[in-house]
Amino acid sequence: MISRVTHHTVQRSTLANLQLNLSKMAELQNQMSSGKKVNVPSDDPAAASDMLRLSAEQRVNSQYARNAGDAASWLQTVDTAITASTAALRQVRDLTVQGGNGALGQASLNALADELESLGETLLSNANTSFVGRSVFAGTSDAGVAFDASYSWTGSGATVERRLSSTTTVRVDGDGAAVYGTGTGSVFALVDRIVADLRAGQDPTAHLGAIDSRLESMLSELASVGARHKNVLATQQTLMAQDIETGSRLSEIEDIDLASIILDLQSQEVAYKGALGATAKVLQPTLLDFLR
Repeated sequence: MISRVTHHTVQRSTLANLQLNLSKMAELQNQMSSGKKVNVPSDDPAAASDMLRLSAEQRVNSQYARNAGDAASWLQTVDTAITASTAALRQVRDLTVQGGNGALGQASLNALADELESLGETLLSNANTSFVGRSVFAGTSDAGVAFDASYSWTGSGATVERRLSSTTTVRVDGDGAAVYGTGTGSVFALVDRIVADLRAGQDPTAHLGAIDSRLESMLSELASVGARHKNVLATQQTLMAQDIETGSRLSEIEDIDLASIILDLQSQEVAYKGALGATAKVLQPTLLDFLR
């Protein structure tokens, strides 16, 4: 049986094909203008799913990178403070040794005491170092300083940590009590006792053992901070590499090949113009078109 093909059937079929050609050309133009293969999920559901997953990975890595950057800044601040404190305490030791020289007069001992008082103030200032308004030696405490005027440690037992991955955190604050001691057992009180001995004309070298013990504590904490800082810097490099890799994978999925799109668009334009020309010949106007 032969199907009957009417003029109306030809018209509908031809217009439908033209619409398909025009839709494809519009899709290519949209991709070219946006630079993306997938502009809405319906363009490619599988690719859209991969893009969402990779974008989520990028956001997570970006957060970890921010955490690592903050951790590096905290640890650098702590490292600088302890390094400066170590240098100051070594000067305290040198002056204490000088104070044990029996040939020095009281004026010289008083001068040494003045210098030691200045170093004590420097140590206290280093111990109260802060980063963005937070004391780096007071744990999670919101106290303005880690050590008050009586040399009491105002910090809390909880440590400040930053998450570097789903399974890894790093401590970013310094243990103020371990580094500087507290109250009468602090390095500040130790300097005060040395100053008092010098002003009283007494031999201060009896405090050398306490100085060495406190210096050892500072160096131990400095080594710990250095190890954590190194770990954070290595993590930053890893996160940077992961971000580049994820961005590259995302680009492969969503970014267009510009040369290929231009060629496809030109081919589609030629096909569309050809279809328009063929349609104009097939759908010739009739007398009925003028009578409507």
